[in-house]
Amino acid sequence: MSRSLIAIASANGFLAVTLGAFAAHGMEDILSTESLATFQTGVEYHMYHALALFGSALLALHYPQEQLPRRSAYLFLLGILFFSGSLYILCLSGIGWVGAITPIGGLFFLAGWATLFWFGVSSKPKR
Repeated sequence: MSRSLIAIASANGFLAVTLGAFAAHGMEDILSTESLATFQTGVEYHMYHALALFGSALLALHYPQEQLPRRSAYLFLLGILFFSGSLYILCLSGIGWVGAITPIGGLFFLAGWATLFWFGVSSKPKR
C-alpha cells in the first residue's frame, strides 16, 4: 500500500504542476485577477501537500508496522481534494457555495500534520 501512496503523491505533484501551468498560460484571459489568485492558492497548497503526502508515503514504506504515516498520507490526500479541489471548482464554475468546503480541507491538512507530529514524538526508532 505504501508504494500506491507514492504513486498517488507523484500523480498529485504532476497534477499540481499541470494546473499551475494551465492557470499561468491559459486562464489569464478567462478568469478575473482575484479568481486567478485563488486558483494559484489551490495550486500552491496542492503542491505543498503532494510533497507532504510523498514524505508520509516514504515514512510508511520505511516503517511498515506504523499506522500514523499512512494515516497522515490519507489526511493530506483528503485535504488536497477538499481544499484545492474546492478552490479549483469555485474558480472554474463560479459556484460560490463550494467555497464553504475549503475550510474542511484545511482541517484535513492540519490533521495530517498533527498525525505526522504524533508519529514523530511517539514512534520508536527503527533498529
